[in-house]
Amino acid sequence: MRTPTAPEIALTESLLRLAAWLQSRGYAFTTVTPATQARVNARPGSAKARGLRDVFGWSRPFPATLLPPEAMDCLHAGRLLQDAGGGLLRSAVRFSTLEGQLFAHSAYPTTAEDAVFFGPDTVRFVALIADELRRQPLAPGGVVLDLGCGAGPGGIMAARAAAAQQPRLVLSDINAKALRFAAANAAHAGWSMARLAQGDLYGAVEGAFDLIVSNPPYLNDSKQRAYRHGGGRFGEALSVRIVREGLPRLAPGGRLVLYTGVAMVDGEDPLLQGLRGNLDERGWPWSYRELDPDVFGEELDQPAYEEAERIAAVALVVQCPPAAEPTTQLSPARS
Repeated sequence: MRTPTAPEIALTESLLRLAAWLQSRGYAFTTVTPATQARVNARPGSAKARGLRDVFGWSRPFPATLLPPEAMDCLHAGRLLQDAGGGLLRSAVRFSTLEGQLFAHSAYPTTAEDAVFFGPDTVRFVALIADELRRQPLAPGGVVLDLGCGAGPGGIMAARAAAAQQPRLVLSDINAKALRFAAANAAHAGWSMARLAQGDLYGAVEGAFDLIVSNPPYLNDSKQRAYRHGGGRFGEALSVRIVREGLPRLAPGGRLVLYTGVAMVDGEDPLLQGLRGNLDERGWPWSYRELDPDVFGEELDQPAYEEAERIAAVALVVQCPPAAEPTTQLSPARS
């Protein structure tokens, strides 16, 4: 991976200092969907920030006098201040709370090409990983890969949940800014030794992994922004690649845990249809289920979804058999 530039290092350091400062002041915030955020921010009296949650959660404009010098210094050093007009400023970073842990990510609205997303999908993704690790703990010293890590919550929370097994953590993304956010979030969570890798999916990493987790972009975005565009007809292409290219990268006994979304068409699931042949051919145990039947409903107004009836959040878990166990004796398990 390329060496981070001085501004990128300054960004990570600023985010880490801000996280520590906010935590010392008892800050907590739950990030909602963009549609809900827009509705809440449109309420009377919400045009200007009055406290920390307004600045770093609701992404509202604020006067420079609202924050103490130590916070303003961090924002300046990380180039995280934006001119909101009318003598007001806006933070380019938000901080969300997940299971008591703070995560830095991009401010609302996430319209930039290199935006770092975090929201309700993230909460479901982390819950899925936790369920999997409770069902089957990670092997001691196992290697965890968070592919397309964004702010890094999947891999960081997986490593935290498996701390007794002393896992090694790899955070990978094609977005350089995402890796700077992930680096700060990992360090704040106590995983400063996490390895960062930049590149296209598995091309950025070497070796085999005991746990691959991924929450990729899965929408068909007309602007094709990297943080939300999944490619393919309905946004499913990236998820298909993650599975097909990921199965050969699992260590014996390793698992791939994919959280993604799929546009349902006439009661059919095109993602599962596209993957079933590959999964059946391998003959490895796998499970697939809907976690939420209706997410991002506003996207159905877009031309790309004129044939879709809903977008569902789904989970796929695939397990590589242990080395000593012949794959021919295994059959896929579906739920």
